[in-house]
Amino acid sequence: MAESAERDARHQARMQRKKALIDAKIAQAQDDYGLLLVHAGNGKGKSSSAFGMVARALGHGMRVGVVQFIKGAASTGEEAFFRRFPDQVQWFVMGEGFTWETQDRQRDIAMAGEAWQVARRLLADEGIGLVVLDELNIALKHGYLQLDQVLADIEARPLLQHVVVTGRGALPELIEAADTVTEMALVKHAFKAGVKAQKGVEF
Repeated sequence: MAESAERDARHQARMQRKKALIDAKIAQAQDDYGLLLVHAGNGKGKSSSAFGMVARALGHGMRVGVVQFIKGAASTGEEAFFRRFPDQVQWFVMGEGFTWETQDRQRDIAMAGEAWQVARRLLADEGIGLVVLDELNIALKHGYLQLDQVLADIEARPLLQHVVVTGRGALPELIEAADTVTEMALVKHAFKAGVKAQKGVEF
């Protein structure tokens, strides 16, 4: 019993020190502006995390724009759900499928260009608080879009607008420009064991 009480006291002391440090950092963080977030890596969850932020933004009364650059016309659960809120969410599926499915680089370049025109309109809209550019990293990695133009358009967005870019293979220049970068690491995936993509999990 005495050992347990001592352990509890040490834990409380550590948590008090940690709280003091965190409170001090929170007090110092006074800047308020739109963030650029990049979700990259080979692991699952890049787009899912971005769409979780869409739900969070809606909970705060924000309007949202989503542009999907690569994923094709097959509907996902996220799209089906968020289309229930047409006044709050603008959702654009601009790709025709993954690059190994389309196998037509010139058509992919043309589609990406059209998608970026839609993205530019969203990025210029002060009424939109969050813009998700889903799988933009793939389009940039394959050279479907000009990186300098993309970065310039993102930089020119309204001051308080947040942008989330997802997809594998984020380019170093985009990572440098971002405020927050998360690398999703693959540890294990059911697909490698022969399990097909599941509703509500993969799409």
